Amino acid sequence: MSNELDSLNRLINSFTFLPGVGKKTAERYAYAVLNLSNDDVKFFSESLLDAKKNIKFCSVCGNFTDEDVCNICKTRKSGCVCVVKEPKDVVAIEKSKTYNGVYHVLHGTLNPLEGKGPNDIRIKELLQRINEEDIKEVIMATNPDVEGEATASYIAKLLKPLGVKVTRIAQGVQMGSDLQYADEVTLKKAMEDRKEM
Repeated sequence: MSNELDSLNRLINSFTFLPGVGKKTAERYAYAVLNLSNDDVKFFSESLLDAKKNIKFCSVCGNFTDEDVCNICKTRKSGCVCVVKEPKDVVAIEKSKTYNGVYHVLHGTLNPLEGKGPNDIRIKELLQRINEEDIKEVIMATNPDVEGEATASYIAKLLKPLGVKVTRIAQGVQMGSDLQYADEVTLKKAMEDRKEM
């Protein structure tokens, strides 16, 4: 009996690794897993392992992909790059169906309190893309919070001397919020009303 409870406790604790999942939600997930068939549990666990093993970052933009270069970078040619904090922001903007260009994922924002400076996010790679590709505009679509604003301003100052137009998504997206939680209409309006920095 003790081993079964240990196994259940391990399963519950495993779900708490996920963001936003507290003890109660983890318990619900664990009991739901126990009610699945062995085949469904096997499929679920194999899906987790498969995703962890095969999903990596695009060598060009930094988005999630299961190949060296993501499908967006392969199929779109654009003089416009949309700069976002993380891969889930790409998904949010894609859902708005208002942008047909390519992306650049920073994998973070400037945050001195957490020790994150310019060398800790993918700014150098963005500058390299500006030098190598025919990019006319960079859209700063970092979150409208203190770190996102600081990152957008910092990058804009780096890009201005290069003759690249730098715009910022409009503030239809609420200050302090995450792009992934914004609805498609709000994101569409923010993209359409972006301003030059």
